Amino acid sequence: MTELNWLIIINRHWGKILGGLLGLIFALLVVNYGFWLSLFIFLCIAIGLLIGWRLDVSNGLGRFLNRYFSSRDDH
Repeated sequence: MTELNWLIIINRHWGKILGGLLGLIFALLVVNYGFWLSLFIFLCIAIGLLIGWRLDVSNGLGRFLNRYFSSRDDH
């Protein structure tokens, strides 16, 4: 029964939990590596997520690569 309660709490407050975890991770990175390096790490993560999202939207790596790296003849 307690498993169900935890699932309900997580389901209702997932944004707060995720935000808190991201804040904790960022704080630990700042303490260990400094602000600018931590910001760079989060920027790299954001770029990776953006690329992954685009791969999901374009339904695979082949279509993604063809769309962005195919040679186009505008003649």
